[in-house]
Amino acid sequence: MDVATAVPTVAVFGAYGHTGRFVVRELLDRGLAVVAIGRDADKLRSLATDMAGTAMAGEDVGTMSGQGVEIRPASVDDPASLDRALSGAQAVINCAGPFATTAAPVIEAALRAGIPYVDVAAEIEANADTFAHYADRARAAGVLIVPAMAFYGGLGDVLATAAMGDWTKADEVHIAYALSHWHPTEGTRAAGRISRSRRGGRRAVYTNGRLEYRDDAPPTAEWTFPDPLGTQPVIAEFTMADVVTVPSHVPVPEVRTYMTATAAKDVVSSDAPPPSPVDERGRSDQTFVVDVVVRTGDEERRASVSGQDIYAVTAPLVVEAVERILSGRVRGDAVGVVSAGALFDAADFLSALKASDCLELLQ
Repeated sequence: MDVATAVPTVAVFGAYGHTGRFVVRELLDRGLAVVAIGRDADKLRSLATDMAGTAMAGEDVGTMSGQGVEIRPASVDDPASLDRALSGAQAVINCAGPFATTAAPVIEAALRAGIPYVDVAAEIEANADTFAHYADRARAAGVLIVPAMAFYGGLGDVLATAAMGDWTKADEVHIAYALSHWHPTEGTRAAGRISRSRRGGRRAVYTNGRLEYRDDAPPTAEWTFPDPLGTQPVIAEFTMADVVTVPSHVPVPEVRTYMTATAAKDVVSSDAPPPSPVDERGRSDQTFVVDVVVRTGDEERRASVSGQDIYAVTAPLVVEAVERILSGRVRGDAVGVVSAGALFDAADFLSALKASDCLELLQ
């Protein structure tokens, strides 16, 4: 880097969305410069104004100097605009769902720019598409692509990898989510609609080493979470992006994800309000526990965390990932499509999140 780009610059596509704003703030708090990208120039200007003291609001692609935000309007329908928006950035984070629409165009732009791409996609099919369509191309280009580096997909993958320890394979991975409530963003609702449409209204299950689609209702069960939650009713096959990320690097025939019944009901309710901020960081009052159990034969290992606001916690997750990528703190050759559990030292990654006060390690 020359003097003008001594501070790493990270582009954020979908910067003014609900999760994108958390990500921009997290990048700035860690001393990184930000290129905020989105279709709506007025919303980008508003975002830059809101990031008080660190914003450099201007539509033109200019030279970054020090910490701040530069706004660059761009659209997935206009590849040239994406190329201009990524110019000079060292990495791009895609926060704009539905990822069935945005992932491929932004990945293509990252490949053209030769920079790492990281997204926060929770959509099962979009993440599966990223692995299927870009693994070979990204490896050939020497570019790193990390999908689902978020609460769903990334965190469960890191927890499962940490729980496994020295195991190289497993018979079963179970990831249980306990949310106090789930007030979805409009982006979550839109992504859900697209996913349901793509699978013809069926539900996905990862079993026998592959994704299967079923027409029946998911079963209910009970899950015993760490204290003080204890035993809670759950939807036993509430399948999330972990069924793509975990098997991408762990030989395992069964990956099951679970959701507390009250939260599962919230997210499909048309009456559920969007998240509402309750603290100075803009987080909602939603709390969560993620409890992971890995089994091989008769042996069982466990890892669990708790925290506040599933959308807000995605920001330290994805920004920690980008910082490690830019500083070379990764495992392997770091090219191609790689999930969080394969790319990072899982235990160290969780320790860093605990140190940043965004997660509590329960076991």
